[in-house]
Amino acid sequence: MSTTSWLGFVAAALVLLLIPGPAVLYIVARSLSQGHRAGLVSVLGLSLGALVHVAAATAGLSAILLASATAFGIVKALGAGYLIYLGIRTLFARQPTGSVEASPPRSLYRLFRDGVFVSVLNPKIAVFFLAFLPQFVEPSRGPVPPQVLLLGLTYVGLALITDSAYALLAGSLRHSLGGRVMQGPLPRYASAVVYLGLGVSTALTGRRH
Repeated sequence: MSTTSWLGFVAAALVLLLIPGPAVLYIVARSLSQGHRAGLVSVLGLSLGALVHVAAATAGLSAILLASATAFGIVKALGAGYLIYLGIRTLFARQPTGSVEASPPRSLYRLFRDGVFVSVLNPKIAVFFLAFLPQFVEPSRGPVPPQVLLLGLTYVGLALITDSAYALLAGSLRHSLGGRVMQGPLPRYASAVVYLGLGVSTALTGRRH
């Protein structure tokens, strides 16, 4: 594709990424509850999950997913159920006594795994890529799949940068607040509300024709 089209895509993607959305809310919730390291690990998990959607869009699987009511419904139910599960688990979990720095490596693995699952099982990402990426593809300049792949990788790379910035800002806010505010139940309740809200939002996602 032309450099002009690619730069136009970068500009449009940055505008979308800088507006706080579900992924940002998820990352901020993680960072506020456990610190910036937890937020950054969650960002990596979400990014890996997004790469799965990029590969699916490149191979045309996203179109199949959106064309099949059964397939879309299964993915939607799994994604919504997992987010609601995270919300309920967070809501009723015991207040941790240590920070994420003191947590064993397995805890960071779980954060990464949760991020991957939340991203892969979110049908909104498939809808978004299928609707957004083709707007910047130029079939007259070559095969479409490599262009979709380039755009998808570009978007994931930009998301990695912007989401990491949100994680660091939220982690800094957590550090600044400190004390009883962050040690109390407020961060846990806020995180649970975010997860439950994302789960309900995913459950209500409809197919776009």
